[in-house]
Amino acid sequence: QSLKAGKVSARETVGHYLTEIAKHDPALNAFITVDQDGALRQAEEADQRRAEGKALSPWDGIPIAIKDNISTQGLRTTCASRFLENYVPLFDATVVGRLKKAGLVIIGKTNLDEFAMGSSTEYSAYGVTHNPYDHTRVPGGSSGGSAAAVAAGEIPWSLGTDTGGSIRQPASFCGVVGLKPTYGWVSRYGVVALAPSLDQVGPVATTVEDAATLFALVAGTDPRDATSAQAPNFQVPTWDQNVLRGLKIGVPEEFFSAGLDA
Repeated sequence: QSLKAGKVSARETVGHYLTEIAKHDPALNAFITVDQDGALRQAEEADQRRAEGKALSPWDGIPIAIKDNISTQGLRTTCASRFLENYVPLFDATVVGRLKKAGLVIIGKTNLDEFAMGSSTEYSAYGVTHNPYDHTRVPGGSSGGSAAAVAAGEIPWSLGTDTGGSIRQPASFCGVVGLKPTYGWVSRYGVVALAPSLDQVGPVATTVEDAATLFALVAGTDPRDATSAQAPNFQVPTWDQNVLRGLKIGVPEEFFSAGLDA
């Protein structure tokens, strides 16, 4: 809100989060790659656009982190594997292209279980990611870096991927909001597949409203993804604190059996 209102600049905002990453990530290990120079350059370009009245969107200049199995042009994409340690893609995944089109600043790539094959972010060639609330515990996975970075205040938004819980589970472990969108609503083009019939890209944020906003930015039909749904772009609904009034929420007691402590 402060950025959109002009109270702070994109460069100040990105600089703040780079400072938080430098402060917390040596112990947390949520990031595999941090593109400090590139992020500051993108932020300065966003500030110039705003000064000229040419902001690409209300979110122009907001920093975001991308799970490291999503292709980012010119920024290495390792899938947390030594096999891809030096792989620098020549193209952006569709979701990354949409974020850039809206002016978001790609600040870096987050840790995961190697090739997304895990649920704890312990199995990365670049080290274990820790839960920001207790470094003796895991953040969940495989999008553990994306969830931990948001929970630790290293970044306001991030993208993860979810096949069988890989956004939702780490979001729950780290106390943030994560969403696996309906299959086909978000393009998989440029995402390294784990199970193509189940994989989906989704948002991680600190609030439901922010997660919905990020989802709206990346959702939509993509002709480069054969499984992309022919559906209208998602629109963030008008928020009303009474939207749940009168509804009942059921909690299956089997989900909280003895032995579950997370």
